[in-house]
Amino acid sequence: CAVKKEKTPLIRQEGFQTLLSSLICVLGGLIIGYIVLLLIEPSGAFGAIIAIMKSFFRYPGKMMLKYFGQTLVRTVPLLMCSLSVLFAYKVGMFNIGVAGQYVAGACGCLYAALAWKLPWLPCLLIGMVAAGLLGAISGLLRTKCNVNVVISGIMLNWITLYLTNLILGKVKSPNSPYTLELRGNNPGAMLPRMGLDKLFNNEKSVTIAIPLAVIIAVAVWFVLNKTKFGYELKATGHNYHAARYAGMKENWNIILTMFIAGALAGLGAGMLFLTGIENWETTTSSVPAMGFNGIAVAFLGGLSPIGSILSSFFIQYITFGGGNVDLQLYSSQISSLISSLIIYLCAFVGFFKFFIQGRIRKNDEKLAAAAAAETREGGSKE
Repeated sequence: CAVKKEKTPLIRQEGFQTLLSSLICVLGGLIIGYIVLLLIEPSGAFGAIIAIMKSFFRYPGKMMLKYFGQTLVRTVPLLMCSLSVLFAYKVGMFNIGVAGQYVAGACGCLYAALAWKLPWLPCLLIGMVAAGLLGAISGLLRTKCNVNVVISGIMLNWITLYLTNLILGKVKSPNSPYTLELRGNNPGAMLPRMGLDKLFNNEKSVTIAIPLAVIIAVAVWFVLNKTKFGYELKATGHNYHAARYAGMKENWNIILTMFIAGALAGLGAGMLFLTGIENWETTTSSVPAMGFNGIAVAFLGGLSPIGSILSSFFIQYITFGGGNVDLQLYSSQISSLISSLIIYLCAFVGFFKFFIQGRIRKNDEKLAAAAAAETREGGSKE
């Protein structure tokens, strides 16, 4: 007869451990944020933290749908940046250059749209290639010159930022530091809406980018877990020398991985700027936070493409909710502070997961010791 397989307890399942660790980090961020609000102005602290947690749900029906749509639009590039980080992480590369790759993608797609008047698909592809080549440079420096990808990534972030400001300065509005409006200068470069905007109270920035981002996340999961290519990437990340001994093209795998990681970040930039929801500011002097936030989102999602979908939406949900804080009691930066606290604590997901696993191991050791003592005691009685 068939042996009935025992069900693994929930706390021992890795997925549940990741989820529990993420919830601990989120709760910790909200608690610390509440304490900060209390220190600044106790009278409005509770109302402020409730407004943050309600986010767009605090608005009536149609307005809620509109802001929900805007949240989804800004979730897309965050998701793409997190996919970029986790894809590179699987091959053992910490892609801190994702911010620069995001900038390169914005530069490529916007210049193609505003200077060359190309339609949306070539603009997206140009942005992906530009960002992918930037990522490949880090991979090439790592394999050929043994340059740490963290060092090269940080340096390339700032180089790319100032080059982007210089290039997009040629297509900026004469009356402002922002690039020209897509709607008035090349509407064909805007991503198709295909009726999705009607679901969100005619929010025109809602495009095919939202379902496309989910499809890409699923595709990344499939490539990493169900293909030979994904297996080779992870094998290279686990043991570079063993991968070489097994006949894998370890150097090529690293360069190709960094190219794909960069392309994902560049695609995220294109999916945001080609909606027309915002324009690039050519006088910006700091790398966009979107790339760095993608690192925290990737770890909050347990370095899983599917988990990144949920974590990226949650972070953007909290970020939008931070804008609802009463500015008569708190400064406008308080929303960014609370969002940053939550994002910062997201980096401790691995720590809490390790702590939970440690407690399980200690409990198992105690049970094993008790069972051994009981066995010895029973043997002595016999």
